[in-house]
Amino acid sequence: MKRKAKEERRNDFMREWQEHKILYLMCVPGLILLLMFCYVPFTGIWMAFTDFNVVDGIFGSPFVALKNFEYFFTGGVGPKIIYNTLYINIFGLILGLIFPVSLAICLNEIKGKAFKKFTQSMMFFPYFLSWVVIGAIIYGFFSTDIGVVNHVLKSLGIDAVQWYSEPKYWKAILIFANVWKWSGYNSIIYLAAMSNFDASLYEAAEVDGANRFQQITRITLPLLKPTAIVLTLMSIGRIFYGDFGMVYGIVGNNPVLSDAVSVIDTYVYSAMRTLGFSYSTAVGLMQSIMGLILVTLSNKFAKKINEGEGLF
Repeated sequence: MKRKAKEERRNDFMREWQEHKILYLMCVPGLILLLMFCYVPFTGIWMAFTDFNVVDGIFGSPFVALKNFEYFFTGGVGPKIIYNTLYINIFGLILGLIFPVSLAICLNEIKGKAFKKFTQSMMFFPYFLSWVVIGAIIYGFFSTDIGVVNHVLKSLGIDAVQWYSEPKYWKAILIFANVWKWSGYNSIIYLAAMSNFDASLYEAAEVDGANRFQQITRITLPLLKPTAIVLTLMSIGRIFYGDFGMVYGIVGNNPVLSDAVSVIDTYVYSAMRTLGFSYSTAVGLMQSIMGLILVTLSNKFAKKINEGEGLF
């Protein structure tokens, strides 16, 4: 019986290979690249558990078990860095859901095609700007001497603020900059989802006397929920990852602000030069594990609430 089942599986495999062998061969280059650049580097994770030195190499360096992880959590810096990362990402996640959905709904309600395309293009434009350019724009707003914000404050009789010497403002500024850059791009995704909605639902609601606001709250938002859940789950998977380009592009190496806005990625970059490869690898591994745990739990929670609305 087992021999027969094994032979049937082999025949199925050969039949599948004969029918689609060209497609499988086309996948080979991509699989090789995936193996070389995504799986082979996994061996470097071993550095997180060693006191790495170049002479002994990755597998010859002294084994230190979990000491690198222990130093990160007990050294005083780790909790602060994790707090900064989660603070910026959680608020960015919440606002990064509200603003794109709101923009998509507003754009969908615009009747004039020319104005709609122009508005959509203008909102999409920040996505193409690098963080260095956005950092220059923010400097133009918050510079002490030439900043637009300080000029407005002075015109209102309010003392100018030394923005680049006040760390308490910069988490909010980074969150705002991140939402501004990505809202237009993410709104396109929601607009694409809305274009597939059944128009008869809105027609039936209009016949029943529902106004536009009621149609949005009772039809549009519930139909957008699966798309929003998928995008949110993907964002949760990277909630322990700070945007290195954003922090360095906007704040740079300002020592006054670094304590308030340093995230795990910028800390790993600094630690690589001062505390070595083993310690920075341990912090990066912790990032990946926490992201995997969070996205798995969030996906399970989403599927528990509504079956079939998870990421996997």
